[in-house]
Amino acid sequence: MAASRYVVGIDLGTTNSALAYVDTGVGKDKDAVPTAFSIPQVVQQGTVEARPLLPSFLYLPGPGEQPAGSLKLPWDANRDYAVGEYARNFGSQVPTRLVASAKSWLCHPGIDRRAPVLPWKAPEDGRRVSPLEASTRYLKHMAEAWNHAVAKDVAAHRLEQQEIVLTVPASFDAVARDLTVEAARAAGFEHVTLLEEPQAAFYSWLEASHEKWRDQVTTGDIVLICDVGGGTTDLSLIAVGEEGGQLVLTRVAVGDHILLGGDNMDLALAHTAAQALAAKGTKLDGGQMQQLWHSSRAAKEKLFSDANLASAPVTVLGRGSRVIGGTIQGELNRAQVEKVLIEGFFPDCPVDAEPAKQRTVGLQELGLPYASDPAVSKHLARFLHRNAEVVAEHAAKSKRKKKTNLPTAVLFNGGVFKAAPLQERLVKILNHWTGAAHVKVLQGNDLDQSVARGAAYYGMVRRGKGVRIRGGTGRAYYVGVETSLPAVPGAPPPLKALCVVPFGMEEGTEADVPQQEFGLVVGEPAEFRFLGSSVRRTDAVGTIVEEWEGEIEELSPLATELESPGKQGRTVPVHLHTRVTEVGTLELWCISRDGKQRWKLEFNVREKSE
Repeated sequence: MAASRYVVGIDLGTTNSALAYVDTGVGKDKDAVPTAFSIPQVVQQGTVEARPLLPSFLYLPGPGEQPAGSLKLPWDANRDYAVGEYARNFGSQVPTRLVASAKSWLCHPGIDRRAPVLPWKAPEDGRRVSPLEASTRYLKHMAEAWNHAVAKDVAAHRLEQQEIVLTVPASFDAVARDLTVEAARAAGFEHVTLLEEPQAAFYSWLEASHEKWRDQVTTGDIVLICDVGGGTTDLSLIAVGEEGGQLVLTRVAVGDHILLGGDNMDLALAHTAAQALAAKGTKLDGGQMQQLWHSSRAAKEKLFSDANLASAPVTVLGRGSRVIGGTIQGELNRAQVEKVLIEGFFPDCPVDAEPAKQRTVGLQELGLPYASDPAVSKHLARFLHRNAEVVAEHAAKSKRKKKTNLPTAVLFNGGVFKAAPLQERLVKILNHWTGAAHVKVLQGNDLDQSVARGAAYYGMVRRGKGVRIRGGTGRAYYVGVETSLPAVPGAPPPLKALCVVPFGMEEGTEADVPQQEFGLVVGEPAEFRFLGSSVRRTDAVGTIVEEWEGEIEELSPLATELESPGKQGRTVPVHLHTRVTEVGTLELWCISRDGKQRWKLEFNVREKSE
């Protein structure tokens, strides 16, 4: 691909999406800096205005619910749905027609993510889309807005023709990454690279700091990126090292996929508001609680954005004639919000704390698999405990007298941390764990735009301009190999874990598994078992681990039938070749002994249900 004029970063968020770009045609390199793109969208019936963010909400009105032309856009006079601000605001009054948290559903292995299941509780005759389709519509809206406002009549400037860096949570598995790329392709994007959101936030900090970032960190520092957005808690560690007298940055750890974020907090606030209403004699039904959930989010955002506000209203539609004006009104005050969020989601806890595991109930309502323990601080403690060894290894290179196996600096990201008290609480907890108030807070990020801006900056890094973070895969991946021992009644053959992707394998690289052969079942249904580890960092390609429980986790298996004409139900000798694609997905190739046949296994690794 010839270098496009624009390098574009897109943050496809759970609650808000954003787009930033670098215009490489402005002349001097110093002028080629990330710029936020204001996205035209429907903000009221019949009114289109540009906003710095595109709320990740899709409103699917029923027949006659909106006046003709009220949802039209400059590029589509017949639009019959809304994406963005109006979708969020009006759709919150009719939650059965509002698609929210599509990104969380996109990574949910318990549903068919290509099936029309959203809105989740829509009536049977209501309009529905799949999580994949919802994500596609958000991206498509950004493309149409860009082409209207920027490209105009210049085909080469259309968003589809630009180099695009699209961000995903570091904890996204290969399926969710693949589906994100599929959504981008469906929106017309062909030149897409994926980037982990915490890294994007760090790139944004690098860009905003210019050369002064080297004054804020030093050799041996371990930076915790704590990214709590609308849907997920995403944790990463970046080590600061030194080579040839220059500081180098390496992403050394990523956390598990934790479905815990602003959505959970908004629901907790909704329950607080509902209790206050109930105390006054107003009890809400399930539909009203859905409305209150969205209204509580709006109230929280108002309080976060204006430090002078003492309270913010919450409103839901009433039921029956007793309700004056057809609405029920309440409020959330700042003290309530901070108490619910701090004590409920950031409780003080010891450094060796573990998130609580809820007892599994035999029958459960289908829905998103939220984390059973809402304490972000406990999930953080577990993450740091699991990665204490790698932190200590890098900290040993520090010039500090007192070594530590905990982070020495923190970079906050995600809309949740717009609340300064939440940042302060987490810093207090980290300082308590380290035994001294010395954890540095890296400043300079715009919590709304940092991921998009950092993605655009990374696009320039790929062109050789800027500071690169070394990283690669955030886990080591294994394929299960069944032993050839004699059968024992009642005992399945032991499973060995064969490393096919080592920790940190770079995107766009591939490797042969050392020349050893395995038997591949072809011509009949077979199950391939995949495993992963975020703590085994030294296993090379070809390493076989026999006793792996505790350090390696089994992921959901892949059931498939590999075709081979004339060899039904046969075991074929193969050697293995592994590849990490440019978009960060994993492929395992099985190659026959004579090299004439090749079978590809997509690494559809998923988090195993608890």
